[in-house]
Amino acid sequence: MMKRILSLFVTLTTILILTACMPTVNESRFFAMDTAMSVKVWGSEELCRKLEDRAETLDDLLSTTDENSEIARLNSEHTATLSELTLRLLRRTLELSADMREYFDPTVYPAVVEWGFIDEHYRVPDDEWLSTLSSLIDSSRVKLDGDTATLPAGMQLTLGATAKGYLADECEAILSENNAPCAILNLGGTILLHGKKPDNTRFKVGVADPENPASYFGYLTCDQGIVATSGGYERYFEQDGKRYIHILDPTTAKPVDNGALSVTIFCDDGTRADALSTALFVMGVDKAVEYYRSHPDFDFILLTDDGTCYVTEGVYDDFTLADGFDFSIRKITL
Repeated sequence: MMKRILSLFVTLTTILILTACMPTVNESRFFAMDTAMSVKVWGSEELCRKLEDRAETLDDLLSTTDENSEIARLNSEHTATLSELTLRLLRRTLELSADMREYFDPTVYPAVVEWGFIDEHYRVPDDEWLSTLSSLIDSSRVKLDGDTATLPAGMQLTLGATAKGYLADECEAILSENNAPCAILNLGGTILLHGKKPDNTRFKVGVADPENPASYFGYLTCDQGIVATSGGYERYFEQDGKRYIHILDPTTAKPVDNGALSVTIFCDDGTRADALSTALFVMGVDKAVEYYRSHPDFDFILLTDDGTCYVTEGVYDDFTLADGFDFSIRKITL
């Protein structure tokens, strides 16, 4: 009996020690970069606040509609001295644009404005004007000299397609510096998964259903990393029976219309994941597969309007369709 009591005492003591060692879970919800965000951190409330502060700081620096931001000033004055945070993202975005060429270009911004996706006064520009706008889309003409950026006359840019991924990278650095064992951040369609869950189970991320973005058509079970999704369902308008989405083809300055409904990227680089989700959406299936096979350091899930879901081999076994969906799943191999 004494041995049983001693064993029970040791077990209870061990549980109490383990419980005492478990960090407190803190959560925060806020609005930044024109979207709702949430953070769940196994760590202090102060750490939670640091992540929120970084989101607000980047929002202030990168907004195209806040005339006091660095990017808005660059767009209006065509030259601006940039802070290290902004400069680092701009430099990386230009590098990604050079790699993805005509499928991803931050200088598409004037065309985005013209279609009404900024002020929500939607309209369909005439082809002649779109031709003029497309001639101004060329990120290679953006010049960087030290901490000064310069744009040619008529050109403007947006870092919206990489900003949330960049925020994810910044938050990952903060979490690592503060030794946070686990965190789950939803940065408006870009998900940061940090560390390991206390119960040692893997993370499970839902992939939004384009027909009903509040629900999911599938789930990705994964370890830490970044999950970024782009889709035409996020912002669009309809005119004369046709839908126009906010993702534009840089070569035409027109909304993409290639059958893609959504693209989800999984990799360990937030900025690149965000850019890839947009670029592969613009590419469409065939070119996305071709790009993947020449850059096999990420994975994707691409859903098309014919009910086919293309899943790369790295996440194929970790992707599960949700109940009620009968999409055809096609495995993409290298």
